[in-house]
Amino acid sequence: MSDFYKQALPSVMASADGILEITPNDDADLTSLPKGIYIGGTGDLAVIMPDGSTGVFVQMLGGGTYPIRPARILQTGTTATGIVGLI
Repeated sequence: MSDFYKQALPSVMASADGILEITPNDDADLTSLPKGIYIGGTGDLAVIMPDGSTGVFVQMLGGGTYPIRPARILQTGTTATGIVGLI
């Protein structure tokens, strides 16, 4: 298969090349920072961002991709399901 963009420089704005399975965890950061997050099932997403700030994204719609790059997705406060990181 041809890949016309293989030589392009990586960028957070470029499309994802892989996925990062995510299990919310109160104690461990993600293994790598994603370019974005896909939510399979509607719910809240509690996060810690790379700068240390924390927050809850309320009622994120299932089937949506969101341009956030959390360092950690917390189990406590997260009700969204089917969470996948785009890398």
